[in-house]
Amino acid sequence: MPVTKTVYIIVGPTAVGKTAFAISLAQALQTEIISADARQCYQEMNIGVARPTKNELALVPHYFIASHSINETINASVFEQYALEKVDELFKTKDAVVMVGGTGLYIKAFCEGLDMIPSIDPTIREGIINQYEKLGLRWLQKEVSVKDPAYWEKGEQQNPQRLMRALEVMLGTQSSILSFQQKTKTARPFNIVKIGMEMPREQLYERINQRVLNMVEEGLEQEVKSLLPSFHLNALQTVGYSEWLPFFEGNAQKSKVVESIQQNTRHYAKRQMTWFKKDAEIKWYQASSISTDHIIP
Repeated sequence: MPVTKTVYIIVGPTAVGKTAFAISLAQALQTEIISADARQCYQEMNIGVARPTKNELALVPHYFIASHSINETINASVFEQYALEKVDELFKTKDAVVMVGGTGLYIKAFCEGLDMIPSIDPTIREGIINQYEKLGLRWLQKEVSVKDPAYWEKGEQQNPQRLMRALEVMLGTQSSILSFQQKTKTARPFNIVKIGMEMPREQLYERINQRVLNMVEEGLEQEVKSLLPSFHLNALQTVGYSEWLPFFEGNAQKSKVVESIQQNTRHYAKRQMTWFKKDAEIKWYQASSISTDHIIP
């Protein structure tokens, strides 16, 4: 029996316009949307993660949006299970589902399955985070380069989350995270169509800079302030939030915080594109000209 069910996955850098296009595609397909964003799933984080607006969420049902608490452990494995169960549920009444997001590892987990890394004592990660907060990125880079030189050569050297995970696995298992990589992909019982959205870098960076300014106008400072008691949690070690700490400690001006968020978001967008461009299955479109007619047979 031929496979007729399809998941359309829309990827690309932050601020490129994925949400709006995902909604239009879902409407055309008469289906619903699963978010593949590692930060929009948190109930307590809204403005700083550019969660879809109430109006956007009202147009099409969305899943994995404000679905979990920052106190929960959410990772690619959790997302994989959540998304597979939701797709299975939606396919009972629909022939297609739309997935949209910029978290490459989550999308990879959904499409291919995950590497089987043993569970690790959470105190190891807590210790790494504490040291990172005290000593910074240079300390973390040195630790990984010494303890896991194989990962250091291949990994994202500027991404603290990836570096902390690599160090955690090495300390917890005495093996490089690379040694757990699967050699075969897990087959899924549905079709997957990957759609990439991009735009000229200058235009994207202008949109990112403006989006950050809009976030500040919408009350990002107050949102972050309300979350300060929870800043020890991993969920808040992220762009748009961590940059505010020096401001609240009296060591930085607000204008400097805004500039830092803009710069770090631009760097994040660049890392996203580096990740997605490695996937030969993604068909790329200019965000300014993409339409549902390009996607739906």
